[in-house]
Amino acid sequence: MLKLKHFLKTSLLGGVVVILPVAILVSVTVWIFDLIASWIQPITNIVIKDTQTNEFIAESFVIILILAACFFVGVLVRTRLGGFFYRQVETRILRLAPGYSMIKETVLQLFGSRKDSPFSSVALAQIFCNSTLATCFITDTHEDGSYTVFVPTGPNPTSGLIYHLEGKYVHPVPIPVQDAMRSIISCGAGSEKLIKQYCTELPRT
Repeated sequence: MLKLKHFLKTSLLGGVVVILPVAILVSVTVWIFDLIASWIQPITNIVIKDTQTNEFIAESFVIILILAACFFVGVLVRTRLGGFFYRQVETRILRLAPGYSMIKETVLQLFGSRKDSPFSSVALAQIFCNSTLATCFITDTHEDGSYTVFVPTGPNPTSGLIYHLEGKYVHPVPIPVQDAMRSIISCGAGSEKLIKQYCTELPRT
């Protein structure tokens, strides 16, 4: 009886472990697609009217078209003439628009290849200046050697708190960002690599 109970329990949990991540992934994908579809609905309506295709095909076509346009613009601004034209438009027009600089900086931080991107440098910080350590990302460094760090909350790493700390309280840890994100999303589970690297980096006495 106990073996049967154990078999049923482990089988059920095993099925949940397999199915739940897939279901969440599908749900998130559908949510993102629906969100994008609502943004591009005016263009989709025009495509449906002109081509007489169904809504899903029209939405997919518009998304592919937008991605192609982004790729084309990215290639264009890498040329000398395209880069010059973009800088002129940005300096003379776009930067005059309220909030443009802030929005651009946010996009660069999230998607750019800058080394000081907030999600590119993992660290452990003594946010209370004692032995308490918090997983964080270094978002800025200062001339006096201090740091600005972002301490995300688990399991949602997009929200958190910002701290400004002396350099001696911030300990960069050479681990992949994916590992740090995984430990945050799982509320600290899997932090062994983070702590092990931190202990390795400690100065020898």
